[in-house]
Amino acid sequence: RRTTLKGIAAMATIQIIPNHILRAETAPSNQLTKGIIGCGGISSSHLKMPGKLLALCDVDSKHLANRMGQVKKGGNNDVKGYEHFEEIIARKDIDIVHIATPPHWHAYMAIAAAKAGKDIWCEKPMSRTIGEGIAMVKAVEEQERIFRLNTWFRFQSNYYGLGRPASDAWKVVHHKLLGDGPYTFNLGSAFVGNWKLGMWSGKTDLKEQPIPDQLNYDKWLGPAPLKPYHPHRVHMSFRGYWDYDGGGLGDMGQHFLDPCQFVLGKDNESPVSVEVDTQKQHHDAVLPWRRIEMVYADGTKIILDASHDKGPIISGPKGNIFGGFKSDVPDLDKKLKELSGPPKVITDFHQSVRERKKFALNEQNGFRSCTLINIAKIALRENRPLKFDSDKLEFIDDVKANAYLNPPARGKYGV
Repeated sequence: RRTTLKGIAAMATIQIIPNHILRAETAPSNQLTKGIIGCGGISSSHLKMPGKLLALCDVDSKHLANRMGQVKKGGNNDVKGYEHFEEIIARKDIDIVHIATPPHWHAYMAIAAAKAGKDIWCEKPMSRTIGEGIAMVKAVEEQERIFRLNTWFRFQSNYYGLGRPASDAWKVVHHKLLGDGPYTFNLGSAFVGNWKLGMWSGKTDLKEQPIPDQLNYDKWLGPAPLKPYHPHRVHMSFRGYWDYDGGGLGDMGQHFLDPCQFVLGKDNESPVSVEVDTQKQHHDAVLPWRRIEMVYADGTKIILDASHDKGPIISGPKGNIFGGFKSDVPDLDKKLKELSGPPKVITDFHQSVRERKKFALNEQNGFRSCTLINIAKIALRENRPLKFDSDKLEFIDDVKANAYLNPPARGKYGV
């Protein structure tokens, strides 16, 4: 069973980059530079992030031209555009690579960037499969890189539904204000309902269309299987297909689920079982589902339930937290003010890069929260309960489910 994971981990072959060549430590201006791979909608947020932008890349020449025009209109005439991401990674004057592509490219680009001595700012979800995530962690750590996953609700902003920072929920659980556990995190219709938007479901009746002149479709597919072109496969609606993402669960899931792992203290483990309530899923297109329940070894649960509306979001044996952080625990707010919060972490990525210290949401805890998404996706596709080994990172005595851990990559992208 473990051969699947060993195969993809081979992508992350050791190639240590000596500290003395790190530009972040040697550049005279000490100004960190960046290149952005992917010029779709999400790239607009990466333009605003710190760092001097030197390069943009996209396999759609119209997307690239639009972003290049926007940047140059803003006064940056130093930026250069590329069709092939390998050219950005090869530039010695770029410190940080931002990966703003569909998820099926995240692992391959992150591993290549790590081998080239770049630090990495990666979009969510971290990886499309568990095997790819393992390989990303291996590459980042062996190459001594700094990695950031682009979701932030565990350390800043109010967490969805609670109306409070996740640190307040962490206090509740860590200081056992709802009892000793186990706890249940139930993300109801406010979360799951949004994941049923049409753009996050695929189409089951795609008919081949001519490939637009501006799109390098073969490079867009990259490691994904070769399938006839249709505009619904690419750009904004790619999330509706298993080959590239996992519907709304893949798109927004890590925003919702990463804070759950943080609050519950589960950053170093994964659930041991998963059950789903879904219609039969299509082999290619992601279809809407109704409920997912994941259970950890100690009985702690994370539930995604479209029918759960006004019930508690966090439950323990001695109380509950409802939407807006309302609670049946007496004087909860007063108690929270007197309690210590979570350990301090670095929430400025450029500080992490300069000091060579892990970012708040890095390759390790990011991998674990992405594993929630990836085991749920497999259970949906199989439409049956699954048992998972949190240490071995594989399903227990389940050849069919384990086949999803590291599906074969296309052509030269295979490992």
